[in-house]
Amino acid sequence: MRMTPSEKSSSEIVCLVDDDPLVLRSIGLLLASDGFTVRRFDKGEDFIAYVVSHDVPLVVLDIWMKEMTGLEVLAQLSSISPQTHVVVITGHEDSAARVTAMQIGRVALLIKPFDDEEFLEAVHRALGHAPESSSRKPMIRLTRPSPTRECILPGPGSFLVRPCNLDSQ
Repeated sequence: MRMTPSEKSSSEIVCLVDDDPLVLRSIGLLLASDGFTVRRFDKGEDFIAYVVSHDVPLVVLDIWMKEMTGLEVLAQLSSISPQTHVVVITGHEDSAARVTAMQIGRVALLIKPFDDEEFLEAVHRALGHAPESSSRKPMIRLTRPSPTRECILPGPGSFLVRPCNLDSQ
């Protein structure tokens, strides 16, 4: 289990769960550069053990991990800490996993590789921070090249993924 020390109030702590050390490092650095205290976990089991005794406002969670999948983590998290917001990240487009993740908990879902600014905006929205830009447009989820794009829209207690009409933005 890898974790960084806590220096800020718990409202600014973001937990990061991914079994890829490069993802832990790069996303951890991105979050830290935006002022967050990051707790990194390379196993879902270690994160669940941490959540039992700590308040976790937000977790960035990979779906496809080797030992305990992100969906298994999400299912346990929803019963242990239902107030925790979740940003799911995955390297594989999987509509069944997306639907399951959305049904289990309060999530936004991003496909790797994703745009840094849009990822940070999803994190800020999940934590209830006001957007820095004056624009209230839905954020566009950037995925690998594909014929369609989707928007992540704030919904009641979650982020909803819907097709975007890019011409109206």
